[in-house]
Amino acid sequence: MYATTFSSTIYSRSYMNHPFDRSKHVFRSEAFEEIIKDTIRFFNGTPVHRLPPPIKFTGTGVYALYYVGESPYYRELYKQNRLEFSHPIYVGKAVSRGWRQARTGNDSGNELYRRLCEHTQSIAQCRNLDLPDFHCRFMILENESRNLIGTVEAALIRYYTPIWNCAVDGFGNHDPGRGRYNQARSDWDVLHPGRTWADHCCGEAHALPLIENKISLFFNKHHDE
Repeated sequence: MYATTFSSTIYSRSYMNHPFDRSKHVFRSEAFEEIIKDTIRFFNGTPVHRLPPPIKFTGTGVYALYYVGESPYYRELYKQNRLEFSHPIYVGKAVSRGWRQARTGNDSGNELYRRLCEHTQSIAQCRNLDLPDFHCRFMILENESRNLIGTVEAALIRYYTPIWNCAVDGFGNHDPGRGRYNQARSDWDVLHPGRTWADHCCGEAHALPLIENKISLFFNKHHDE
C-alpha cells in the first residue's frame, strides 16, 4: 500500500514544473448536458397543484412556485402565468438529511412535501399576499437521481431567473432561532411582512423603496431581453 502511494506521489510531482494549462482541468460532457435538459423537460411537463399539494407524499427533489395574483409588484408574472404556468416566482430544492455531508439517505422521507408546506405557511402569514394565488410543480428525484438535485435546481434558476431567487432575497430563510434575532430582516420580509419569526429580527434592514426599485429594475431588464 505504501509503495503504491509513494509511486503515485512521485508521478504527480513530475508535473509540477509543467506550464499551467487550464484546458486540462475543464470537464465537458455532452451526455451530462443532455441529462440535465431531459430533467428540465420532464420537470416542465409535471402537473401543477395548488399550494400545498393535496396529498402528503414521500421523496426529495426540486420544485417551482407560480404566482397568479395581481400584486402591483408582480404584474409581469400575472401576465405570463394567467393562461399557463410558464414563469416561476421561486425555484427551490428539498434534500434528505445528511445530504451536505454526502451521507446516504433514503427515499422514505417527505422532505419535498414538508418544504412546500413550509412555504405555504410563510405565504399564509404575509399581510399582502394571498395563498390561493400560488401554485406549484415539482419533480421527485430518487435513488441515484438524487445526486442531480442541486444541479437541476441551479439549471432551472439560470433558465427562468425567478425574482425571489435573483432579486428579492430571503423567501427560503428559516427562523434563525433564539439568540440570533439581532440580524436584519431579509428583503423578502420587508416587502412581504407577516412571518412571526421575522418580526423578531432587529437588525437594520433595507428600506422598502430600495427593494421596490430593485423589482422595477429586474422586470425592466428582463422585459428588454
